[in-house]
Amino acid sequence: MLIIRPMTATDLQAICEYRRTAGFILTTVAPENVSTEQIAVLVDGGVVVSVGHSNATAETARTYFEAGASMVTHLFNAMSPLGNREPGIVGAALDDSRIYAGLIADGIHVDPIVMRIALRAKLSPGQIFLVSDAMQTIGTALQGFELNGRAIHRSEGSLKLNDGTLAGADIDMLSSIKFVHEIIGLPLECSLAMASSVPAKAVGVDQQLGLLKPGYVADFVVLSDRLDHIETWIGGKTIACF
Repeated sequence: MLIIRPMTATDLQAICEYRRTAGFILTTVAPENVSTEQIAVLVDGGVVVSVGHSNATAETARTYFEAGASMVTHLFNAMSPLGNREPGIVGAALDDSRIYAGLIADGIHVDPIVMRIALRAKLSPGQIFLVSDAMQTIGTALQGFELNGRAIHRSEGSLKLNDGTLAGADIDMLSSIKFVHEIIGLPLECSLAMASSVPAKAVGVDQQLGLLKPGYVADFVVLSDRLDHIETWIGGKTIACF
């Protein structure tokens, strides 16, 4: 059974200790269950903190941004909608130029019109980047699986619970790039950046990843003029794809 509970001192210590071992951690927190003091400790410990899965107000979100949270998890999803009197996390993220935000670009989780509005509203340095929110069906013929005792069904480009609630996305990153380029109308350079250099900046690894240039890790894909996948390179070596 999945249990949502407040973060404890033990949790905080474990995350910070693992950060020192792993070298990098990104975590999503809901303000309802984590204090601003805990956010400050996480950030001081080198953890990248994202706000999400919450109905927090815009005022609360801004407080957590000031405490050190620098991202918002899959903007518009698992959070209260943007309102004219209560902007919520969505409004706070779009209004704060420091904050990065992930976006599921499948045309199901967020309507293309809303995506265009958000992209126009979000100014740098904090920008919107692509997240697939994909689950284990990607690259397989699986039509469903079980997660935390609940059946997840693959249907019409999405993953849903028995009652029709969205449980995850059924889109890969390359398809997300194609969507924002071909459907949303972003220039190809911007579309590619949303899956590479922008997320690298968001998590603070833009001195190593996100660009193809001397001194950077040689992780990249080779695409055709039609954006079809040709090759994948990791660490400067081609990887066999099956």
